[in-house]
Amino acid sequence: MSDVVVPARPRSASPSGWWGMAAFVATEATLFGVLFGTYAYLRFQTVQWPPDGIAAPKITLPIVLALVLAATSVPMALASAAARRGLARRASALVFAALGVQCVYFGVAIHQFATDLDRFTPQQDAYASIYYTLLGADHAHVTVGLLLNAWLLLRLATGLTRYRVVAVRAIAFYWHAVNALTLLVTACVLSAAL
Repeated sequence: MSDVVVPARPRSASPSGWWGMAAFVATEATLFGVLFGTYAYLRFQTVQWPPDGIAAPKITLPIVLALVLAATSVPMALASAAARRGLARRASALVFAALGVQCVYFGVAIHQFATDLDRFTPQQDAYASIYYTLLGADHAHVTVGLLLNAWLLLRLATGLTRYRVVAVRAIAFYWHAVNALTLLVTACVLSAAL
């Protein structure tokens, strides 16, 4: 017997953790597909959208917020690339920068959500119900992303491992999906202003 060690083949497929996140994102995309379909159905079954008593949504702030959140895909993608190269500090700094912007987005978006609740309630009619369902589902996904980023920063503080590299990649993928969904939810909700 010889003592020759055969090196492991480099992995050609994405890790299981990334595929798990991809499957999760696919199920969430299905959920939002149903919500968008419901919005379209209700809108085209109603003569006036939004109904009397509810002002059309303001356009500027939601668009700016959605674009600001979408811009956080850049530092998350860069964090993923840095983690792959073994640059833990750079990955942490980029995730931290993204988290800061995401927290500002979330604070302003929740303030807007509460302000809207002062103007009309989800029980008022079909428009109000689907409006709050879409925004609430989107805000819930942003909340999960914030928690994932906070957890990731705690883990990266103790160093970079192969599993943490996968975590950075998976969480960055999650944020790309959430950012795309936020843009779609914003467009859907703002279509009532047209």
